[in-house]
Amino acid sequence: RIVGFNAPEGDLETRLREIGFAEGDEIETLHFGPFGKTPMTVRLNGSLIALRRREAGFIMLEIC
Repeated sequence: RIVGFNAPEGDLETRLREIGFAEGDEIETLHFGPFGKTPMTVRLNGSLIALRRREAGFIMLEIC
């Protein structure tokens, strides 16, 4: 479950929110890319989203 964001740049947090990431949403990791585990694919509110590991690292999670 998403509990917040820890992005040093305000633009990155805004971009994540525009994609649909929000506090309280459940997120599921589905797949990691072959090189450096980038990109990674997650399921968020029924949608599949590809993220760079760096971007995903700024999403603070609570394990449910």
